[in-house]
This record gives sequence, C-alpha cells and structure tokens, in this order.
Amino acid sequence: MTKATKIIEMTNIDKRFAGNHVLNSVCFQVVQGEIHALMGENGAGKSTLIKVLTGIHTRDQGVIKVRGKEVHFSDPKQAEKQGIVVIHQELNIIPYLTVTENMFLGKEITYKKTGILNKKEMKLHTERNLKRLGVSNISPDDIASDLSVGKQQLVEIARALAANADLLIMDEPTAALTEREIKNLFYVISTLKQQGVSIIYISHRMEEIFEICDQITVLRDGEFISTKATEQTSFEEIVKMMVGRELGERFPVRNGKLGEVIFEVNHLSRKGYFQDVSFDVKQGEILGVSGLMGAGRSEVMEVLFGFRKKNEGTIKLHGKQLVIKHPNDAVKAGIGFITEDRKAKGLVLQSSIRENIALPNLKTISKVGIIRKSQEIAFIDHLMNRLQVRMTGKEQEVKSLSGGNQQKVVIAKWLGIKPKLLILDEPTRGVDVGAKKEIYHIMNELTELGVAIIMVSSELPEVLGISDRIMVLHEGRTIGIFNRNDVDQEIIMTAATGGERA
Repeated sequence: MTKATKIIEMTNIDKRFAGNHVLNSVCFQVVQGEIHALMGENGAGKSTLIKVLTGIHTRDQGVIKVRGKEVHFSDPKQAEKQGIVVIHQELNIIPYLTVTENMFLGKEITYKKTGILNKKEMKLHTERNLKRLGVSNISPDDIASDLSVGKQQLVEIARALAANADLLIMDEPTAALTEREIKNLFYVISTLKQQGVSIIYISHRMEEIFEICDQITVLRDGEFISTKATEQTSFEEIVKMMVGRELGERFPVRNGKLGEVIFEVNHLSRKGYFQDVSFDVKQGEILGVSGLMGAGRSEVMEVLFGFRKKNEGTIKLHGKQLVIKHPNDAVKAGIGFITEDRKAKGLVLQSSIRENIALPNLKTISKVGIIRKSQEIAFIDHLMNRLQVRMTGKEQEVKSLSGGNQQKVVIAKWLGIKPKLLILDEPTRGVDVGAKKEIYHIMNELTELGVAIIMVSSELPEVLGISDRIMVLHEGRTIGIFNRNDVDQEIIMTAATGGERA
C-alpha cells in the first residue's frame, strides 16, 4: 500500500497574543484525499491554527510544510496560490452578481489583445467546475441573491476549485443549511474526496463528524491532544478529549413541574411568511420549535418580539393581551429574545462585555437616569460568574471572544431583565459541546425558577433532548404540537416536510 501524500504538515506551532499562549507546540497534518475534522471547545485554538496556516497570523515558532516544502505565508492569497482555500461560515458572495461573476471576481479572464472580459470563457469554466461537483441545478447566469444558502455555498466551493484548490477548509459549513442541503453538501464532499481533494472540516455537530470524516484532531486550551481515526473512536472519547473530563449525559434531566399557561398565541399571521399560528407555553416549560429552513420559525419569533409586524392574531401574557409594536414593548412586558444572528442582531461587537450586558438593563443599574458604577459592576460580575464566561476582563471587546462566550454574553444580558418568557433562536449554533451543556443547564435552572422558554433549533437531537413539547412548522403553518416522549427524529422530520405520518 502506497503512503498517502501529506498536503500540509504543521509541527510545534506556537502563537502568543499579548503574552497569552494561544497555541502551544501544536502539531497537525492532512493527507491527500482525506476529510479531517478539527475539533475543540470555543477558544481551543482552532481558528488561530487555521489563520496561522493561511497567513493571516504569523507563527511565533514551528514549521509549516505544504507538499513537503516549508512555507511562510504572509496573507491568504499566498496560501491560495498553493491550493489552500478557506470557505468561511459567513459566505463571501456578492449578492447582486451572477454566479460566473462571483466565480471570477478579481480573477477575470480577458482577451489578451484588447483586455475586454472573455465572458464566454468564464462561463465555460463555471459550468465545468459546477459539473465537477455534480451540480446541475445552478446556472452560470443565476443571480447569487436568488440562490439558497446551500447553493451559494456550492458556488464558493466551485470558486475554490477554479483556483486549483486541493485543500478546502470548511468552517461550520452546515450551520445555515436545510437537511436536504446538508445531504447534498455531503455528496459533494465525497465527490471531492474521490477526486483527491483534502478537506479540513470544522464543526460542533458530532453526528456530522462521525458520518463524514476520516480523522479527528482535537485541540484543548491551545494544545494538541490527539488525532484519532473516526472509526476507532467514539462520541464519548472525543468529548472527553475536548473538555478534559467526562461530560456525562448530553442533555440534563427535565424534572421540573410545569405550571399554568402564561403565554398564548392565537391565529398569528404575517403575510408572505406564516399563517394562523397558535400555541401556548406553560410556566417552567421549554417549548421546542422545529421545521425546515423557510418554514417561518424565526419570523414567528421576530413578530413576538416586535422585530416584525403581524397582520392578524393575538398575543397574551398572564392572560393580558399584549400590543407589541417594537422590541421595547416586549422587553417591558418581560420578554427576552436571543436571536439566531448574535453578531448582527444580538451584540455590539466593538463594545465591551460590560456595555453589551448593561444595554437592556440600564434601569436596573441606574438611579434618576445616572448609572451607579458600583451597582453596574456587581450586576455584571454576578452574571459573568453565573455563566462562566471566559474573558480577560469586563472591558474586553465582545468581538474578541469565542463564539460560545459571545453567546453567553447574549444570554447574560437577557437574564438581567429577569424575563417571564425567554425566546431562544438557535441558542447553540456554532457553540462547542461543553458550552452547549452549560447553556442547557442554564435553561433548566431558568425553568425551575418559573421562566417559560421557546427554543427554535435546527438540531433534532437538541429539540428532542431539552424540550418538554415540540411545535413543528411547515411552510408557515403549524403541523402539530407533540409531547417529546411521544415522538422521535423520524416523526419530527416527517412533520417538518409535510408528510402524513405525523
């Protein structure tokens, strides 16, 4: 058997920021035609290692080899010339350009004599690269904004292939995809593997890792822990390597007693998004909300919080009808909302942890309109300790935190208002397995205090693992509300796709 070619080999990589050891003698290698998972808790060093590999950060120590030759990249363009391309979670697609224009942005093919764009040649290359992925439902002339997120992602992959990439780095590639798009992506990844392309796959979704990856490398606190063949390890072993301890059951036991109905939604509609949605939530209950992308899940939640306007329907809290025209109305009523897009809607990234948490809690920490500094510090410290946020201090900019710690800051600011109802839209998206469990425990604690929770999630194991009841939406309508003990993943997915079995 011939030995596989090493595409990249990173040896004893060190990186410090302000004296803080972020990477400490990390070793990592990927061979040709391999799907290699890079795993670790938020803050473990995964992103820093990739940034060192692609030239965004300069390593302080260590050796990087590409196909056996040592390299020193000073920017991602140099890495791309060596066939290393990153496909980020936030896609780099220009929405108003065509697929072909996106494919060749900055790398346009022109006629040598005139310098005029050779649109025909670029279109042929686009068709060729899409065909290489087995994609037949995307036209080179399609406008990017008309494509689903899944199709835009395929365009990104095709663009990487056009740059002769033989190592793709995928960062949380399925975070915003439907189940069907995920299956399609996995088919494309398998196709690329057969063609000899290597993939570094970064994801917090364990089920995906074990389905598609050949090898798993785990980092913890900036250090290399181990590399394991996927078929020779287990979910429990990988979790233990990531967190440094046994994690126990993935989901905490739900033993809390449910109280009376405190939140009611009747015949809620927003034209073009959802119709006639009705449900209730009891005191101390977690109501999971499931459905495919485009089913109207987030839109319903945004109407409840005043981000969007309803056309019809009523909303009641403790039997009293609410008029919610603006998020301020929802906050005054005791409703908190953790949005699925924490960076765009949940946080002020350039501001400090303290400022972000203080924003919705100014009345609590001020007197006659003046913030009381001692009260603010005590308030922030209490929440930070409760949620165990990893930080250098309260004045640290939120944008410098890991994804899991950013999410904890979002949760902290809404815990401060002592909500009666808390809406969580994809609360663990992009969050590692250890932080996920911490979030689940916080949810459990809140319900024990009588808080009602609505949780939207695309992860079926999560919906079934933490919810008391599950509401399924399909094409903007409520298909059913189920007790979690009466259903499994197959029943929920059947309902979400409009099947009759549910």
